[in-house]
Amino acid sequence: MSWLARLLDRKSPPAQRMAEALAAWKEGDYGVALDLWAPLAHEGNPRAQSNMGAAFLEGRGVEQDHAKAVDWLRRAAEQGDAGGQRNLALCHYEGWGVPQDHAEAARLYECAALQGDADAQDMLSWMKLLGGGCPQDYVGARQWAEKAAANGRAAAMARLGDIHHNALGVERDADAAARWWQRAARLGHPEAQAMLGAAYLAGKGVPRDVVEALHWLRRAEMNGAGELAAGFLKEARAHAKPSQRAEAERRAEEPLA
Repeated sequence: MSWLARLLDRKSPPAQRMAEALAAWKEGDYGVALDLWAPLAHEGNPRAQSNMGAAFLEGRGVEQDHAKAVDWLRRAAEQGDAGGQRNLALCHYEGWGVPQDHAEAARLYECAALQGDADAQDMLSWMKLLGGGCPQDYVGARQWAEKAAANGRAAAMARLGDIHHNALGVERDADAAARWWQRAARLGHPEAQAMLGAAYLAGKGVPRDVVEALHWLRRAEMNGAGELAAGFLKEARAHAKPSQRAEAERRAEEPLA
């Protein structure tokens, strides 16, 4: 059945139309997806409302309109949709379509995080670590980062490395810091790559290894964390033989496993 035929088939179950809309969205057929979502959103389907809000937020298939995005996201959030809560939190955090309100952003991120939304868990962890929009809470920051890390979020893994390295609400633990940085680094997180390289250079939490130090520091530099890596790179290069520098470059060019 063609997308147009599916679109005209209003008798199909809402779940089927939602699935067809998502498939169209993933294929880049944003207009088709929105035409399928819009009637469901007007009927009160919270996930369709959330998706409509995201479309207006990103300007996909429609002209970007933060006010309309907030309207749809609020409808979804009030019905408990985690994605709607997370995106509405972002609007409050940035001041898109609503006055900037970090406290309200933190509240909404927590609502989504409690439902298992990994991106909300990650953001809530970061806000609690800094005390932005909510009281600074190192224990809470670690706990939410652990949940986000369990859901595969590299930024949360890198943050856990920093928490253990800087003894933020925990005893300083170089081994734990290096383990978390390594997990994030292997997922391509540039800052974690820089910190892992520094750990190898100093022999903290991992054996001292100038080749691995250079390898991870070069990855960090190539991925946009050059400023963080620069000082460590200079020191590592000063201690490395030409053959070690060449081997590090070779490793840095390989795809991450």
